[in-house]
Amino acid sequence: MTTSKTPSAAPASTYRLQFNKNFTFADATAQLDHLAALGVSHVFCSPILQAAPGSTHGYDVVDHTQISQECGGEQDFRRLCTKAHDAGLGIVVDVVPNHMAAPTPLWHNSALWSVLRDGPSSPYATWFDVDISTSLSILMAILGDRIGTELTAGTIHIDTRDIPDHDGTIHSEHVVVYHDHVFPVRPGTESLPLAELLDQQWYRLAYWKVAAEELNYRRFFNVDTLAAIRVEDDDVFTASHAKLLQLYHDGVIDGFRIDHPDGLANPRKYLTDLQQATNGAWVVVEKILEPSETLSCELPCAGTTGYDSLLRVDGLFIDPAGMVPLSTRYEHICADDESKVSFPAELNQAKREVLDDMLVTELNRLANVAMDICASDIMLRDHTRRQLTRAITELLVAMDRYRAYLEPGRVPGPGEVKAIETAAGLARLELPEEEHDTIELVVDMVCGRLGPSSDPAVQARRDEFMVRFAQTCGPVMAKAKEDTAFYRYTRFTAVNEVGCDPEVAGISVDDFHDFARTLGEKFPTTMTTLSTHDTKRSTDVRARLASLTEFPQHWDQTITALETATASQRSELLDGATINLLWQTLAGTWRLPGTAAGATPISDDRLITYLTKAVREAKSHTTWTDPDVDYESALLDLATFCLNDDSVANALDSFTETTSTAVRAAILGRALVQLTMPGVPDTYQGCELVDLSLVDPDNRRPVDHERSHRLLQTLESKDLDAIADDDRLDAEKLLVVHRALDVRRRHTDAFRGDHASYRPVATTTGHAVAFARGIDDEPPTAITVATRLAGALEGRGGWADHQVVLPEGTFTDAITGKTRHGGAVKFADLLDDMPVALLVNEDRR
Repeated sequence: MTTSKTPSAAPASTYRLQFNKNFTFADATAQLDHLAALGVSHVFCSPILQAAPGSTHGYDVVDHTQISQECGGEQDFRRLCTKAHDAGLGIVVDVVPNHMAAPTPLWHNSALWSVLRDGPSSPYATWFDVDISTSLSILMAILGDRIGTELTAGTIHIDTRDIPDHDGTIHSEHVVVYHDHVFPVRPGTESLPLAELLDQQWYRLAYWKVAAEELNYRRFFNVDTLAAIRVEDDDVFTASHAKLLQLYHDGVIDGFRIDHPDGLANPRKYLTDLQQATNGAWVVVEKILEPSETLSCELPCAGTTGYDSLLRVDGLFIDPAGMVPLSTRYEHICADDESKVSFPAELNQAKREVLDDMLVTELNRLANVAMDICASDIMLRDHTRRQLTRAITELLVAMDRYRAYLEPGRVPGPGEVKAIETAAGLARLELPEEEHDTIELVVDMVCGRLGPSSDPAVQARRDEFMVRFAQTCGPVMAKAKEDTAFYRYTRFTAVNEVGCDPEVAGISVDDFHDFARTLGEKFPTTMTTLSTHDTKRSTDVRARLASLTEFPQHWDQTITALETATASQRSELLDGATINLLWQTLAGTWRLPGTAAGATPISDDRLITYLTKAVREAKSHTTWTDPDVDYESALLDLATFCLNDDSVANALDSFTETTSTAVRAAILGRALVQLTMPGVPDTYQGCELVDLSLVDPDNRRPVDHERSHRLLQTLESKDLDAIADDDRLDAEKLLVVHRALDVRRRHTDAFRGDHASYRPVATTTGHAVAFARGIDDEPPTAITVATRLAGALEGRGGWADHQVVLPEGTFTDAITGKTRHGGAVKFADLLDDMPVALLVNEDRR
C-alpha cells in the first residue's frame, strides 16, 4: 500500500498526537477530517515503532522492525497515512535513535535478549554501548536485595518458557526467573547448579542499588531500563532505521523529529547519515539550547523542535518589572533556607549531587578512560585518579550548555572550543592551584588536543574520552536543571521550563524581533512550539502564571489569604519553596471561566500525582528511591485541604477574576505569535483549546478531539456570538488557531522557507507586538498584532491614542472579518473585540 499524495518537503504546520493503546492509529484516522479543517498541514506522530508492553509514550522501543502492535500495527499505520495524504495532510514521525528498552520480561527486546544469551557471538553483540573493559558480564541490577540473600531465599530459579520469534513462531528456552523478570540462559550452562550457572552468564544479576556505582552500559540519562545503542555504527544505523526508511521511501512518512540527539556519539554523523538515506528529508532535532546558545550550523537539519522559540514567545508576555516583588516575596518565604534564593547556586549544587549519585557510573567511566590515557604516556602519568576525577567533575559542573559538539578527528569550531574553555575557567576557581595543570589536561582531552597516537589502542581511548565527555554533559545538565533545580527553585515557576532559565524572565519586543528575524534567515523551516509532551507546564498554565508579574501586589495579597486559610493545616515539616510551588500550581490550574479544562479546579488525583513527582524530583526532602512518608503526607494533606476549602477557593477565584483580561490576552497572543512567526509551528494535542496540563504524565491524558471539532463547526457556521459563556475562551483560542493555520496553509511561502520575510511593524507602545510576513521584498501578505502585558495596560487606563502603523493597502482581519486600511490605526479600534488581530492583505487573499 502506498500513499496517493506527496506533500511538500517542509510542513507548513504540525499537530502532535500521542499514540498508545488508548489512542491508536485507527483513533487518529477518525480525527483526520478535523485536523484538516483545523488547518494543519502535517500530523506529527509520537514514536511508532514497537515499544515495551504497556508503554504510554513509545520512547522505550524494543523492536525496530515492527510498527507498534498496541497502536494497530503497520497496516493501520499505513492506512492512517494514506487517509492523511488523501486529506492533504503529511506525516512526521518521532525517531528514537539513542536507546532501546530493557523491558520486563526481557525477551520483548530480542536484540538485547540475544546479547545476554549469546554474548560476543550474538549478531547484536555490537549494538549496545557496553563497557566490558573489566568484565564480560552486563550488569542487570534488578534484585530487591543482595544476590546472596536472594539465592538463600530461593527467589531466583530456572524454568522453561515459550519465547516468541520475529516471525511470530514460538520456541522453548531455559530461562532464569526472578519474580516478573526473565533472563536467557547461556547455551551449555543449563545443567549447572544455580549459583554456578548465574556466574557463567554473559550478564550479572545484582542488587538494584549496585547500579549507582557499577552499571556498565550507557543509559538514557539515569534510566536503567533504557539501554543506549551504538547508532554511530553503520550496521546498527541501517538495521535500526530500516523500517522507518522503508516507510519514507514508500511515501508513507514525510519527515522526522529526532529524539535526544545529544546522547549520540556523533550527532553530526547521525544526521548526515539520515540526510543521505532520505535524500534530504525535513528533519528537526530535540536540541535544548540555552538562552545565549544557537544551533550549530554544522548539524545537517532544519532546526530544533522549538524550545528556543518557546523562551522568546513566553518572554513577550512576562513583565520583568514584576519580578522584583516576586523575588522579595520568595526571599521572605525561603528566609530559613538561603540556598533557595539563587538559581545558579541551586543548579550548581544539583549538578554536584547528580554526579555524586545517579551519574556516578558515568563519572567513574570517564575517570577510568582518563587514567588509561595517562598510563599510556609517561609525560602524563603523575596525574592521579582523584585529581582527574575532580577536574572532570568541575568541568561538567561548569558547562553552561547540554553539549559541545567536539568529535574525534574533526577540527572543532571556535564556538565549541570556547564553550569548553569558558567552563574550564570557572572550574579552575574550584580547584587548588596545584591541580590547574590537571584541568588543562582534561580540557586537552575533551578538545582532542593530545595529538594523534601511533598506537591504535591509545588513540581509541583518547577518542573515547572525547565522545564520553560530550555524551555525559547532557544528562548532567538535564537531571540537575530540569529534573532537580526546577523543582527546588520556585520563585516564578512559569520560567522553570525546558530550554528556559529562571534568571531570564521577560524579553523586550526588540529582542523578540531580532530572534525572529535571525530564525527566518538561518533556520526558516525549524519547528516552533509552546507545549510538548516534555514541557513542565502547558502554555496556558504558563500564561496564567505570567499574570503574577503583572499583578504582583494582588498575588501577594492572595498568598497572604492562602496562608491565613491554611494556617492550621500547614505542617512545620514543609519548607517555603515547596509551599510556594503549591500556591503557584493552584493558581495555574484553578478554574478558569470559559474553558472546559478550567470548568473545575484541578482534581485531587492530578494534583497529588504532580506534587508527589515534584518533591521527589527535587530530592530535598524525599526521593523516588527513599520516600519520606511524613513529609509527603504533610504536603498532600495540605493540597487536598486547599481543594476543598472555601476560603482558599475565594482567594484563587478573586485572583483569577482580577487577572482575567491579562490571561485572555496572553493565551490568545502567545498562540497567534507562535503560529505566525518564522518556522514551522507545532500544536500539541488538545492545545487548540485552552489546556491546563502539568508535567507528564498529566500532559498525556486523553484529549477530547470531538469537543474541539464541534466547536470548530459552530465557529465556521456561525460566529463567537453563538458560543455559550462556558465555552467562550476555548472558542476564542480555537478561532485564533484555526484562522492562523488557515492563513499559513493558503500562503505557505510567506510564512516559512527561504523567501519568507519577517518585518517588524511600528507601534507607539510596548504593550503590543506587531510584525509582517510576506515573500522577499513584496508587500506583506499578513500582519500579526498582539496585545502584551494587558494587565499593566489596563492599569494605565487602556490604549488611549496609541497606534500601529500599517503598510499601504487594505487588510481584512482573518479573526474578526473586519476591514482595515493602511496607515496609522488606533489600537482601541483595531483590538476592540479581540486582543489580537491577523490582518491579511486583500490583494493576496
